[in-house]
Amino acid sequence: MFCNQCEQTAKGIGCDKIGVCGKQPDVAVLQDLLTYAIQGLSLVAHEGRKVGVKDNKIDHFTAEAIFSCLTNVDFDPARFEALIDKTVELRDGLKEKVKAAGGNVSFDSDAATFTPAGSFDGKIKQGEDLDFINSLDDNEDLRSLKEISLYGLRGLAAYTDHAAILGQQDDLVYDYMHETMAKLTRKDLGLEELVGTALKCGEVNIKAMELLDAGNTGTYGHPTPTEVPLGHKAGKAILISGHDLRDLELLLKQTEGKGINIYTHGEMLPCHGYPELKKYDHFYGHFGSAWQNQHKEFPEFPGAILFTTNCIQKPRDNYAANVFTTGLVGWPGLVHIGADKDFTPVINRALELPGFTSDEDKGSVLAGFGRNAVLGVADKVIEAVKSKDIRHFFLVGGCDGAKPGRNYYTEFVEKVPQDCVVLTLACGKFRFFDKKLGDIGGIPRLLDVGQCNDSYSAIQIAAALANAFDCTVNDLPLSMVLSWYEQKAVVILLSLLHLGIKDIRLGPSLPAFITPNVLNVLVENFNIMPIAETPQEDLDAILAA
Repeated sequence: MFCNQCEQTAKGIGCDKIGVCGKQPDVAVLQDLLTYAIQGLSLVAHEGRKVGVKDNKIDHFTAEAIFSCLTNVDFDPARFEALIDKTVELRDGLKEKVKAAGGNVSFDSDAATFTPAGSFDGKIKQGEDLDFINSLDDNEDLRSLKEISLYGLRGLAAYTDHAAILGQQDDLVYDYMHETMAKLTRKDLGLEELVGTALKCGEVNIKAMELLDAGNTGTYGHPTPTEVPLGHKAGKAILISGHDLRDLELLLKQTEGKGINIYTHGEMLPCHGYPELKKYDHFYGHFGSAWQNQHKEFPEFPGAILFTTNCIQKPRDNYAANVFTTGLVGWPGLVHIGADKDFTPVINRALELPGFTSDEDKGSVLAGFGRNAVLGVADKVIEAVKSKDIRHFFLVGGCDGAKPGRNYYTEFVEKVPQDCVVLTLACGKFRFFDKKLGDIGGIPRLLDVGQCNDSYSAIQIAAALANAFDCTVNDLPLSMVLSWYEQKAVVILLSLLHLGIKDIRLGPSLPAFITPNVLNVLVENFNIMPIAETPQEDLDAILAA
């Protein structure tokens, strides 16, 4: 196996024995083989679009299949084996329709005619022989750019799938997805065109995030500032982690009147701000802190645990019996809730477990500062900047992870001067989300914009402030200090670069799949830079500018 798509990758180069995330070699090669099969499907789908042949079910399946290869989503080899077979079945059926419509069905790439082996071991051998990453291009710089687009596509597919679940889709997104998966089979593309393809991924992702934002806010209302308890109260309990708002809604509905309190973990924290979710009386609080502490936290939770979207890491034996998954998430041996979304197994397990036997107050945190909430007090923010009560804004957010060095972000926020405001989003905030930073004229100094899925809100806030001050985003007293871990962070970064945003600080380490020459392109065009050795160095440099 070889995998270098996440920040944790072994030795800063790539995992070749077993994934640092826990991914086994058989899963890694099956993900490669699935990606290759999707390229074949996309070759046909892209040609089909030229002769008016489209299939929305195939488009959404493609997004789901690409998404399933994102770090920490699905590690069940049996499911990947089925996805590979399904991809080729769909490809061949679509090929007949495209041919009947007069379209081209002859391609240079073998991906278009790939036939999966009939056995599990046969597919493993095919994946090993493929050596997918190295097969992308012989030139390491061109291969690096193709990887950027591929990993960006995995993040884009995640947002696209989230939006589709809530009824929000756009052919523009699927068009790009198929076109780019097909393009990555070509060996005649130069550096300039591949840079453009990567930035286009960022542009299309803005549309996908807009669709997701419309799905979330259109279904559940715009988030409002909400105090979220960090303690617990006596009673049976279910902990829900991940990103999927619809799964949370269905769980809340199915647990009404059953004496079970619902707690969030990780990126589900911002859900407490949505009016249509927080109306449920048994939707209580947030349990747990940072990503890296999950295996310490989960055995302490005396109820059932439901993972949506991201499973993070394989549950350990001492609490695995209490863990359930939904959507694309899967580990061998865990109970998976199917498409019918019947959470009865989760509910029954929660009723069997002891739950919390007493109340405990651990304080609270403030969530729910989506774009409507922030822009609703934009006049106060603008006046505070003009009066110099607010000197600078810092967007400190992104992914969390277990690799050393992420305490930088905790220290950074702690050292931010009292006349500055910190906006945050995504799971990176769990390094500092419970810090009490106070306020400036009634404006909280720590504003939680939401999940990584809510990056559209952060972009809209920055754009609105730039418009109010009649300047570009780069001219605002705003600095972005981002942490990354997986592929949603990659595509968000591409979105920011597409928008021309410069001077982004990225850490705790730079992607292993970016070669020195490609990094130079990013530095020369966007002045992207690694975080400094200490937060104070970066703060001094930013505030002195």
